[in-house]
Parts: sequence; C-alpha cells; structure tokens
Amino acid sequence: MQQTPPPQSTTRRRILAGAGAAGAAGVVAALGLPAGAAHAADAGDTRRAARALLRRMSLKEKIGQLFVVEVYGKSADAAHDKNKELYGVSTPAEVVAKYRPGGVIYFDARRGPDNLKDPRQIAGLSNGLQRASLRTGARIPLLVSIDQEGGSVVYRMLEPATQLPGNMALAAARSRDDVRRSSEIIGTELAAMGINQNYAPVADVNVNPDNPIIGVRSFGSDPALCSELVSESVRGYHRGEVASAAKHFPGHGDTDVDSHTGLPVIKHTREQLDKIDLPPFRAAIARGVDTIMTAHIVVPSLDSSEVPATMSKPIVTGLLREELGFDGLIVTDALDMGGATEDFPPDVAPVRALKAGCDQLVLAPKADTAHAAVLKAVEGGEVSEDRLDASVLRILEHKLRNGLFPRPYVDEDRAARVVGSRRHTEDAARITDRTVTLVRNEGRTLPLSGDRRTVLVTGWDTGQVAAVAGAVGKRSGQTATPLATGAAPGSTQIEDAATAARDHDVTVVLTNAAASVKDKGAAQADLVKALVKTGKPVVAVAVRNAYDIRRFPDVPAYLATFSYGKPSLASVVRALYGDVAPGGKLPVSIPALDEADGTLYEFGHGLGY
Repeated sequence: MQQTPPPQSTTRRRILAGAGAAGAAGVVAALGLPAGAAHAADAGDTRRAARALLRRMSLKEKIGQLFVVEVYGKSADAAHDKNKELYGVSTPAEVVAKYRPGGVIYFDARRGPDNLKDPRQIAGLSNGLQRASLRTGARIPLLVSIDQEGGSVVYRMLEPATQLPGNMALAAARSRDDVRRSSEIIGTELAAMGINQNYAPVADVNVNPDNPIIGVRSFGSDPALCSELVSESVRGYHRGEVASAAKHFPGHGDTDVDSHTGLPVIKHTREQLDKIDLPPFRAAIARGVDTIMTAHIVVPSLDSSEVPATMSKPIVTGLLREELGFDGLIVTDALDMGGATEDFPPDVAPVRALKAGCDQLVLAPKADTAHAAVLKAVEGGEVSEDRLDASVLRILEHKLRNGLFPRPYVDEDRAARVVGSRRHTEDAARITDRTVTLVRNEGRTLPLSGDRRTVLVTGWDTGQVAAVAGAVGKRSGQTATPLATGAAPGSTQIEDAATAARDHDVTVVLTNAAASVKDKGAAQADLVKALVKTGKPVVAVAVRNAYDIRRFPDVPAYLATFSYGKPSLASVVRALYGDVAPGGKLPVSIPALDEADGTLYEFGHGLGY
C-alpha cells in the first residue's frame, strides 16, 4: 500500500513516540510482522524487532543496507544524467529501487548532486526517497545523512539554514551550553527536513598546526576540552532528534596530509593515542553517540600491517568494538577518497572494510562493482553471512531507535517554518558573539571609537571583504573601502593595498592561510607586513585558523573568528567597535613559525577590552 506523508500537524517527535513506547505494535503492523515481535522503547525489544526484520530479508536486500549512496537532483522523481552515468537509471527514486541502499547522503552543488535548494524542497526529496524505499524489497526506511558540521569548512547548507560558528569557535567560548545549543539547532533543522543522520561532531584533537583537513573542524588541541565538548555536541544532536556521528576514528588530528587526496600516517604511540586521540571518542561513546566514522589513516602502533584504519580489523573491531565497547553503527569515511582508493580498488575496498568491522560503506565507487564484490565475498565464504547479519542487525536497530518505523516522513510546510527560524538565528548570533578571540592588541588599537574615519578592508577573499566592508560602512561616521587581494596576492596587489592603506585611517585585513595551499599563506603574510610598514593602524582578522599570526607576529592587533560565515563576520565587526567585548580563549596553542623558537601564544590565551 502506498505510504503518504503525515498531516501537517504531525512532527517527527510524535512519529518517534508513536513508533516507540506507545506504538511498537504499529511498527510490527506496518511491516506485516506478528504482533509483539518488536517494542522500540526497550533495547531488548528493539533487538527482537530488528531480528524479525532481518529474517524477512534476502541476501541482496541485506547487502543493500550496507551502502550509503549519493543521488543527483532535487526531486526523487526528476531525471538526471549523472544518475544514468553512475547507476544506469535516471532518477533518485530509481537508484533507491535498484540498489535498496541503507542510506543516502546529501550534497550541495559544489560536489555535483545539488540536492539542497530550500527546506521545503529538501523535505520533499527526503519524503520521495523514503517513499521509494518503502515500496521496494524489504521496505526498510532510509538513513538520510549529511555532513553539516557548522562553521565554514564542512557544511552543505547555507541560508536559510541557521549558520553556526563551528567547533573551534565554540571551543574558544568555553561554553558547554553553547555547544549543546548549536548542535540542537542544527539537529532540529535537519530532522525537520527528513535528514536523520548528521555525520558530526568531529572528535579529532588538532595538535598539528599544519593539519590541512581538520583544523577548525576540531574543538582544539586539548584532549580534555575536546572530550567535554564532543560529549555536549552529541547531547545537542540528540535533543534535536537527529543521530550523531563522532569522527574520524581513531583520530585525524596530527597529520599534514589530506586523506581526501592521500594516505596520512599517524605516528603516535599507543600511549599517545590513549592520552590525546582516544579520549573524545570514549566521551562520545559514554554519552551514547549513535555512529562512529572511521578514518582513512594509517596508525602503525595499532596495526603493523599499515592498512588504513577503515580496512583494519585490529582498529575497527579490536579497538573500537571490543576494547572501547562501542555497540552502535560504524561507518566508513567516503570510500571514494584518495586515502581509500590509493591501494584498494572498487571491488576490494567494500569487502575489506566489511571484514574489518565496518557496518556501512559510504560512497563506494562503482556501485555495481561494489555490490557484486560483497555478494561474491558472502557467497564464496570470504565474509560469513553471520558477519553480514551482524552489521545489518545494527543498521536496523539504529533505524528503529531513531524512530524511522513505521513512517519516516516529515511535514514539508513545517520544515519551511523550522529551518532558519527567528529563535534559531537569534541564538546563533549570541553564540557567535562569544567566540571572537582577541589575541594581540598593541597600543590599544582596539576597540575602535565612534569617531569619523575611513577604513580599508582588504585581504581574503572577495565575498568576505565585501561583507565586512558593508557592515563597517553602515556604522555612523564610518566610510569603508573593500579591496580584496585573494588567497595569494602578488606584488602588484600588495603594493596597491599598501597605497590604499596610506589613504585610510585604519586597515582591517582578513587572512586565511589555509586557502593558499601552495605557499601556506606566505603571500598573505607579505601583504600584512606591507600594510604594517605604512605606519597606519592595522587590524588582522584570521577568519579560519588562528595560526596565521605565526607569519606576521608584529601586527598591532589580531582577532581570530575561526570561521568566515556571515554570523562570524558580523560578530567580528561588532568586536572591532566594542559593541561586544571579545571573550574567546585560544583552544589551541600557537607556536612560532620556527617551532624551535617556542610558543607565541599559549592554549587559553585571550585578551579583553
């Protein structure tokens, strides 16, 4: 029988309740199971319900549950050439019908799938995909997932979704309440759009200033602080009624290689791992995190074979499952990343990850090849059916616990009301104001007074420079000139900026060394130094990593926002003029550029007005 979305008054919380304590029989009835076979309010009953579902599934249906796929397009029934290229069928609904996956993952247009336009459309896509899944095979609802970490590095949705400042910014404020509320806002908005699994929070401890992929996605360099805030983030996502995922196990914080393009090696000893990397994951497990995502990193102290953690049974099963006692869902990081594909082709990676102990395989390349490889491995005995069943059972339990049975639909009109609500955006602004961190303030350069002045806003990048200049220019008596110079300004751009600075009363220069991979911010540092040489007041604002000041330690004033999202840029302008007092404390230490020269600023440093 065709499933239809619930009436507008039905919320996901009520669906959860109906499928839980009061309505476990509804789960049973909806699936055609004997009465009393499941009761999602109790762990034992959830296991029995999952087992009842498992018994009804064919081998191919079980294998389908292992995979999390991407689909192209904004509607379940809209054809897209890329679906045809990847899967041999045209629409997202047909992809679901063909592969019967355990989950889908949404992306914006930057990657290509272009699933995310506005809340009502996203909710409609989620409903359409769920409808397709409940019409197919074993009729199991989908995990609909996304990477919406907050901040300005890994996110999939901009406005109208509420923009939060991200982990390291939140850590600067040292507020557990703010972390919890940020995650709750994100989770509430995702759940309203039918997204029931967020691949967040990042639990990596960023102890390497040159880390190209984690950085501000982490809560910082202190394991205790990271553990505390990861736990609060998990709690917030649960309050928002979305499943959380701690990543990237066993810890991606000390690497200078991006696992999207290469295979990092973590040289920590087991003792260092226990002290630095593992505590946040232990804290997440203690808090009841739903999912843990593995990393494509080599950790020789944990597995001497030096295979990526995702493919390592000693790491996934031995450490995570058995030693740490995690009994939730283990998912791979994307299997199309360089750290996975470098040595493991599409017919090998899924099987190796499954044998290692992973439950779900995210973005496995060449879907037909990947499915066939797992089927062959099970039929040939390389992977036992008991091993397969163990993962599928955990997937089904996860879906039962998270209220996806019997009706995983959401109200599309409600999604439009919830996402970006006034309450959410006002809370986000207050939270973001508390994250701005004043690192240096020689000669009391800041705060700027309300006197009339001209302000040059320069540096990285066009949109950010324009946003800050616009906010400054709206203030009484302030005239702002935007002059973006990009990620790696050349000598002409630097000279033009210095010339302009001489004609203005104050210069605000935005820096983002991480945006310039080739020279690691050296050209941006040359710009800052040239501006300082003009003799005019200069305020540098690091809009991503706080480490930028290593290259220009003599700048008169230096603020760190840890994010270049609109709320963070608005907050830093308020801080420039003293509307809000910078209250952040560094969540990392900042070493001198030549680390032999020691530390420029210690963990916990932060000035005020």
